Amino acid sequence: MFESLSNRFDEIFKGLKKTGSIDESSLDIAMRDIRRALLEADVALPVAKQFIEEVRKEAIGKEIIRSITPAQMITKIVNDQLIKILGPADSEFNINKNEISSYLFVGLQGSGKTTTVGKVGNYLKNNFDKNILFVSLDTSRPAAFDQLKKLSEIVSVRILPKIENQIPVDIVTRAKQFAQLNEIDCILYDTAGRMNIEENLMSELSLLEKEIHPLETLLVLDSLTGQEAVNVARDFSNTISISGSILTRIDGDSRGGAALSMKYATPCPIKFMGIGEQIEDLEKFYPERIANRILGMGDIVSLVEKATETVDQEDAERMAKKIQKGEFDLDDLLSQIRQMKKMGGISGMMKFIPGLGNLTNKISQNSNPDNSMAQQEAIILSMTKYERSRPKIINGSRKKRIAAGSGTSISEINKILKQHRKMSDMMKKLSKKGAGSIDPNILASQLGGGIPSNFLKNKF
Repeated sequence: MFESLSNRFDEIFKGLKKTGSIDESSLDIAMRDIRRALLEADVALPVAKQFIEEVRKEAIGKEIIRSITPAQMITKIVNDQLIKILGPADSEFNINKNEISSYLFVGLQGSGKTTTVGKVGNYLKNNFDKNILFVSLDTSRPAAFDQLKKLSEIVSVRILPKIENQIPVDIVTRAKQFAQLNEIDCILYDTAGRMNIEENLMSELSLLEKEIHPLETLLVLDSLTGQEAVNVARDFSNTISISGSILTRIDGDSRGGAALSMKYATPCPIKFMGIGEQIEDLEKFYPERIANRILGMGDIVSLVEKATETVDQEDAERMAKKIQKGEFDLDDLLSQIRQMKKMGGISGMMKFIPGLGNLTNKISQNSNPDNSMAQQEAIILSMTKYERSRPKIINGSRKKRIAAGSGTSISEINKILKQHRKMSDMMKKLSKKGAGSIDPNILASQLGGGIPSNFLKNKF
C-alpha cells in the first residue's frame, strides 16, 4: 500500500533538497506537486485541499532550526500532517474485562466483511486468549452462514447454530443466551451487506445496534474503492454509531486514498488493515508508522512485531539448542528461508526498513531476492532427508538429480551448499566463542537468503 504516493513524495522531497533554500515560490511548487500526488492516490478532493492548507500554514514563517535544512523542515511538517489526517494515535481495540464484549461488523457486500470477522476472531483468540462466538445475522445470502462456519473451523472457535427462517433480531437474543451458558468472552456479529446503501439495510442495522449494544461497531471497507469509501463511511455513520473502520485488501492498493480520506468522512479511527488472504493477515493500524512508511522513513517497530508473531516458539528453541552444539543442516536453512517468506520475503521486509521502501519497485525480475529464496527452497526440497542432514555427501551425480528435480542448474546447487557451509562454520564458531566472535556484517549477508551482492550498489 501507498507505493505510488510514497514514490511521488520521494521525488518531491529530492527536488526540495536540490533548491538549498525554500522561498514562497518553491513552496508553491512543492504544495502543487503534493496536491497532485494526493489526488493521483485517489484521496478525496476536500481532504487534499485541507492537507495542503495545513502544511502551507505551518511552513510559512516557520523558523528553520540551524541543524536541519528547509527541505527537512517541510518533510517534518508533512509527516505531522499525515499522522493527523490518518487518525488519532490512541485507537485501541476495546475489550471488556469482566463482561461479554460484543462487536458488530457492517459494510457493503463484497467488502470482505465475513473474512474480516474471522481475522478479528483469530486476533482476539491468539492475543488475548478469549472464548469467541461467531454469529451470522446475514439471512439474505444463502452461503453466508456456511462461509462463517468454515472460518470458525479454521480459527477453532464456536459459531451459533443456524435455525431456518429466524430473523436477525431473534438471532441476537439467542446468541446472548448461548454466550451466557457457554462462558463466551466475545461475540462477533456478521451482518448482511448490500451492493449499495439502502434504506431497509440502514433500518435493520439501526435496530440491531439497539438490540446488541456493541462495544465496537466496525465498518469494513474495501480500500480499492478509493474515495468512494469515504461516501460509504459517511452514509453509515449518519445512521449508526461507528466506532472504527477496518480497511481490507490493503495489499492490492498501491494508492492509499481510502486510508488518507477516512478521518475526514468520520471521526472514527482506522482500527485494522487486512493485508492478505490468510486468516492471520491482519495488522493494527498505527497512523505514525503508516506516515513513516509513506515518507520512506521505514517502520522498524512493525517489522520486529511481525517477526515476533511469525516465529514458532518450538522451532526457535530447537534452533537455539542446535546452535549451542554448533549444528546447522540444510533443514535449518530451509526453516530460515520459510521464516523470511512468512514475513513477506526480502522485498516485503524492505518496505519497513528506512531508506529501502522505495527500492522494491526498482528490483528487476531477474535479480529479485524473493525469486532466489523460492529457488533455494525448491533445491532443498529436491534433496532427500539424508542429504539435508549430511550435505557433505552430495556429490556430482546427486547434484544432477537435485538440479533436474528443482529445475535449476548445478551452479545453483553449489551456491546454496557454499552458503550453508559458511553459516554452519559461523554456528560452530558461535558455539565455541560466543556471539562476540561473529562479524555481524557477514552474518547479515548470509541471512539475506540470496540477496545479490550488487543489489544495493549505487542505490543511494
